[in-house]
Amino acid sequence: MSNLKLRKLKNKIFHGLVLSSTLFALIVLIVLLSDIVMDGYKWLSIDFFKNFTSRFPERAGIKAGLFGSLWIIVITASVSFPVGVGAALYLEEYAPKNWFTNIIQINISNLAGVPSIVFGILGLGVFVNTFGFGRSILSGGLTLALLILPIIIVSAQEALRSVPKDLKHGAYALGCTKWQVITGVVLPYAIPGILTGTIISIARALGETAPLIMVGAVTFAAFTPESIFDSFTTLPMQIYSWTSRPQADFHNLAAAAIIVLLAVLLTANALAVLLRDKYQDRIKG
Repeated sequence: MSNLKLRKLKNKIFHGLVLSSTLFALIVLIVLLSDIVMDGYKWLSIDFFKNFTSRFPERAGIKAGLFGSLWIIVITASVSFPVGVGAALYLEEYAPKNWFTNIIQINISNLAGVPSIVFGILGLGVFVNTFGFGRSILSGGLTLALLILPIIIVSAQEALRSVPKDLKHGAYALGCTKWQVITGVVLPYAIPGILTGTIISIARALGETAPLIMVGAVTFAAFTPESIFDSFTTLPMQIYSWTSRPQADFHNLAAAAIIVLLAVLLTANALAVLLRDKYQDRIKG
């Protein structure tokens, strides 16, 4: 058998394995989602959103988890988006291309693959203990900001690299300064990719549990936070608490909360797609 035929055979086998594994994963996902929906949809009601958690399943709700998640995500997005985009702009437009920036780039890429629990330990040591923020919303939000910051930087860099050089050269030829080129040409062209990466990263932070356990998120909260220094819980923490209980009704409550969390995550992903398409159409127009 010739090398060409052998290569084609290997490619067919590889594509077949990829397709089979994808179909298997899709079937497993459909089965899991079906089981969750069947267990949880009966518990979805207005009271489920208005009530705090309780020792009695029929009185339990996700109000504290929803409010806590909202506080956390606002802090996470407020810190990670400007810092991440600013770092990407510096690395792409200002930083010299030498061995030092190569080391920084490699470390940023490596940080994007670090397990989330490691960021939780970092948040516990830095924000909770060293800075003295305590086991508060601020500590949780900053920890999640660190978690998604490398992802935002990498996605923003890819978006900035996609800007055609002809556009930048044309702006420079018209007498624009570097900052005018960045704000008037580079960022408007790259904003669809930047927003997409940012929203997907924030959606990942919304579903995290391990880092928040490390920084002291509570599992039972019958209150809504009033400041960034208050104790908190989140929707994933609420799900974790309910699934650890032996009663079947709490497991059904967890399934209902998972449905809500999935709806929020799918909405965030859909928003990312809509924003990307909107800005791409504006650029083409």
